[in-house]
Amino acid sequence: MAAAALINPLNMLTAQSTSSQSLLATHWADGSQLVISISMQFEAGGQPDNAESPFPQNMQQGYKDLPAATWYQYGYKEGIPRMLDLWDQHNIKVTSHMVGAAVLKNTALAKEIVQRGHEAAAHGMNWQSQYNLSYAEEKKFIQDGVEAVKKVTGQTPVGYNANWLRRGENTLKILQELGFLYHIDDLSRDEPFITTVNSQPFVVVPYTLRCNDIVLIEGKHFSADQFLQQLKLEFTQLYAESARKRRMMSVSFHDRIGGTPQMVQAAREFIEFARKQKGVVFKRKDEIAAMALADKTILVD
Repeated sequence: MAAAALINPLNMLTAQSTSSQSLLATHWADGSQLVISISMQFEAGGQPDNAESPFPQNMQQGYKDLPAATWYQYGYKEGIPRMLDLWDQHNIKVTSHMVGAAVLKNTALAKEIVQRGHEAAAHGMNWQSQYNLSYAEEKKFIQDGVEAVKKVTGQTPVGYNANWLRRGENTLKILQELGFLYHIDDLSRDEPFITTVNSQPFVVVPYTLRCNDIVLIEGKHFSADQFLQQLKLEFTQLYAESARKRRMMSVSFHDRIGGTPQMVQAAREFIEFARKQKGVVFKRKDEIAAMALADKTILVD
């Protein structure tokens, strides 16, 4: 799609909200107008041999897909370091959902993420599915991932993301037992909400497939400018809605995809675009979960 043919979301925003700008009222306890939550997935290095990649899935059994392995290596050699510099340049803190095996393979990088002020959240021990595990097996799987992150970074994860969001019937019960505050494996709302697990409140900080690089860039072959346009349009609508309800925008970047040069440039342009509007803030997911737990007006499912 040619750049000239794209809709200008800033003009859309002006048309939708100019008449009501003076009426904007915050629905966030801290006075924010629209909260943007960025995920930086730290997965590369923890993938199994011959994991899915941009290369054709036609390798003969018994052989390793060596070029595909280098595609994943890009995530920790170039991708995350480049994204970390971008977040620093704009004073943004993000949530990094970390696969335990990836953290153990790249300890210095995992430590650096936390040292630079970002949240270390859990993303399982490896790329294994967990929805089909027994209660005891799933609990150990989650605990092993937590211990890996804690051992390397010194930070105990309080947020969780299952592989491809596919949690099982017991996952939330286990997370509550292990002291987690929230999970993100839910697409049902554009704002955080509270659910009851084991008779206790548990926060859901919804994730996204609409503003997700692995879905759009790898899955649908969007270009970087199309991804940027997607983010701008999403922001425009949510910001207009924030005049009358609590709104949160979720954006997801994966180490080997979102950390490429053109995608980091797209992220930079989006950040600059979003910050032109009053009351737009970027928050870690643990911060959002803590706000939700303390807010008596938050939605309860």
